[in-house]
Amino acid sequence: MALKVGTKAPDFTLPNSDKKEVSLKDFAGKPLIINFFPAAFTGVCTEQMCHNRDENAFYGSLGAAVVGVSVDMPFTLEVFKAKNNINFDLLSDFNKKMIRDYDMYLEDFLLGLKGVSKRGVAVVDKNGVIAYSEETDSPLTQINFAALKEALNKLK
Repeated sequence: MALKVGTKAPDFTLPNSDKKEVSLKDFAGKPLIINFFPAAFTGVCTEQMCHNRDENAFYGSLGAAVVGVSVDMPFTLEVFKAKNNINFDLLSDFNKKMIRDYDMYLEDFLLGLKGVSKRGVAVVDKNGVIAYSEETDSPLTQINFAALKEALNKLK
């Protein structure tokens, strides 16, 4: 079950695809959209990240920042980001701490693979509180982008 709205967002520090550390505190004072995805280079994950890429100007118009989080290594995320022209940070939770802290840990993935991120999204408001949270029932199901936009509009 994803974190409940009104919960204080757990802190994190993870390497991005440029091998630089990114922390929750880097986004203090503005909303942060955290997109959790199971694996780079898979169909639904690519669609999720590309949709956010295409909506990044809208998110920015609301003062919000975007990140993607998976258990892929930073090197993999670097190639995935370049191939898909992703215009926001992709963070590597290779050690699976953040996905556990945000209750986005998926024990059993496809093909017998274990321990990846669930597909979901969390919006952290400018005060560091969860303002919206969603996880899908299946890694093959896309997040509800309309509900995400509605939640962001409420933060204006």
